[in-house]
Parts: sequence; C-alpha cells; structure tokens
Amino acid sequence: MQNIFSPADILVPKCDLSKWAVIACDQYTSEPEYWDKVKKTVGDSPSALNITLPEIYLKDDNSLSIDAINGEMSKLLKNDIFAEYKDSYIFVERLQSDNRTRYELIGKVDLEAYDYMPNTTAPIRASEKTVVERIPPRVKIREKAPLEMPHILLLAEDKDFLVMNIINNNMSSFKKLYDFDLMQNGGHIKAWLVDDKTKYEITKAFDTLYTQSEGMLFCVGDGNHSLATAKECYNKNPNEKNRYALVSVVNIFDTAIDFEPIYRVVFGASPETVINAFLSYTNGEYDGADAQKFTCVFKNGAKTISVKPLHKLPVGTLQIFLDDYLKDKKDIEIDYIHGENSLEKICQNENAVGFLFDGMKKDELFFAVRKEGSLPRKTFSMGYADDKRFYIEARKIK
Repeated sequence: MQNIFSPADILVPKCDLSKWAVIACDQYTSEPEYWDKVKKTVGDSPSALNITLPEIYLKDDNSLSIDAINGEMSKLLKNDIFAEYKDSYIFVERLQSDNRTRYELIGKVDLEAYDYMPNTTAPIRASEKTVVERIPPRVKIREKAPLEMPHILLLAEDKDFLVMNIINNNMSSFKKLYDFDLMQNGGHIKAWLVDDKTKYEITKAFDTLYTQSEGMLFCVGDGNHSLATAKECYNKNPNEKNRYALVSVVNIFDTAIDFEPIYRVVFGASPETVINAFLSYTNGEYDGADAQKFTCVFKNGAKTISVKPLHKLPVGTLQIFLDDYLKDKKDIEIDYIHGENSLEKICQNENAVGFLFDGMKKDELFFAVRKEGSLPRKTFSMGYADDKRFYIEARKIK
C-alpha cells in the first residue's frame, strides 16, 4: 500500500499564534490552575482553546459544549482566519522545555491503513491498548465538526534519517510560516512550507520506509484515541475527506524523543488500603531477580514496594491490578499523570496515592508492538507534559 502518509490541505491561522496555540486536551487533567492560566492568556483572542474540549472539563453530557465548538469553527472559517496550503507538507522545529529540538512533519494519513485492534497487521498500529469506551464521546465531538485539529503524533522507524536528510538538503527553499514562543513553558516552535520538489522526494522516502518496515510503517506515539475516533467517523460516513486524518510524524530515533512513564494516581481511598490491596493481589512483597519496584507516594510520605510481575512491564502489572481493583468501586477514581513533580503535588491531597515506576525504552517499541500487539494503555509518554503537541494547524473535514 503506497501513500499511507501524504500531503494535505493544511490550514494555518493568520492571528496571534502565541494565543492561538494551546496544549493537547488530554494534559493537566487534574490541574485546573493550568487551564485557568490558559484562559487568562487567551482572553478574547481567537484560540484553539475555543474549538477544543480539554478533558478536565468533560462531563456526562457535553452536547452544549460541542455545539458551541462547532459554531466557533464555522465562525472562524466564515471570518477567513486561516490561510490554506493545498496539497502540502509542513516541517516543524519544536524547541522543547529541555532546550532540545524535535523535528516533525505534518501531513495526512489514510485511515484505511490504520487499525487500533491489538493484533492487527495494518501499516499504522496503536502502540497501546485502545479503550473502546472512550471513542463514542469523541465521535460526538468530531462527527459534525467542520474542522479537525488533532494532536496525533506518529512514530516512524527511520534509523538512517532518510526523511530528515532530504529536508536538510532542501530546506533553504522552504517558506517560513511561523516562529513564536508557546505559552506556559511550552518552548518555542517554527514551521516551514515544504516545496514541491522536496514534497515528492519525501513521499517516495516514506514508500521506501514502508518496504523496509515488516508491514508496520507507523506506530501511534500520541493521540491514539483521536486517531481511533477519526477511523470510526470514516467507518460511519465513508467519503474522501473523512478517509484521512491530519497528523505529525516524528522519527523515533530523533534525539529529542524520550519515553517517559505515565504514572497512576488513585483517589478516594486511603493510601494504605490501596497499597496493601496491590501487595495482596501480587501475593505480597517479592525480592526475586525479576521483581518490579514501585514507589507509592502519598501526603507527607512515600513507600517503595517490590512485587512479582503480572506483565513484562511494571505499568502492565500495575494496570492489571487497578483494572480489577476499581471495577466494583464507584467512589474510587484513577488519573494518569505525566511527570514526577505533578504526581507528588497531586498526592498531597487526602486519600490520594500515586505510583512511580520505571518506563519502557523507546528502542523497544516497534519490536514489542510487532511481536506482542498493543501495549497496556497509557504505557508511556513521549517527553514531559509541557512538550506535548500544541494545537496549531487544522484541516477541513466537511
């Protein structure tokens, strides 16, 4: 299958991008103060904040919010706030909060080449287990929206930096589209429009990578539920616009790409109760050579435990326990936290316990997904929360 990844008709806002660009909606889900600061920064300016629904604000009935978002999208299109770059790739340099630069290429993927089921052989695969219950609410957000503005980031296994070498050799002919600071410690971002000659070379390079890929060209690094939502919308209403999704592609061997664990915090039960339940579930403390260690964080304290593995990854062992432990406990909640500092801060609340553990290495990912299928959900995060994708570009889907 060729042209799995190809140029797209990409919209770039013509307004103040420092207020337009906001971080992906699945970040800071337990830190309302972050989003309060975003609102103050944005004020009355045009902003992606007004056409997304941060997960911290999700509730049982989001219909009014969705209607407002769709109305705002239509208003922005009517007011000609976007410049449209037809059949284009956009090359992005993202200076992260750690002063390293990540390189991304924005285009579209063919959703017929993507499958989120665990043991698929599709060219684009989910890196982590997709929670199918999370898809229908997201379909409600997307299905009537005139725009998509995803934070999907796909990983490519380009050991020889084939695509990046092409870009470096031709970049002097690219047109710069933007160059600005991202809000809230998000770093700096620049972008260029790829010229026609380079566009053709890049497309051919991805065809070459696919022939070398053992059948898997891309693994979803971030935004898998957004991509799964796009797939379901296409299945419900198959047409040419719905067939594709706007994404950013990053080489997994990019030196700015790190895998960070996504930690867990349990709310609504005493830390001692949850920790003891975990130990009981795994048959008590264990000091074998294959033991997995967890640091349990709670108000004014921490405790390290070692357990016998239930999964090859510590996060898998923990998630197996939590899925079983929480299934009949309606008053107990779980959140997925990026960063040790955020977890430690959140765990200063009463009846909250967080779990820190070692994460997987990035060079293990493609092998693991090809061999084992999708990993446990929320297995890893690429980098720190502040370095996640910001919403900037969009694409018409109606």
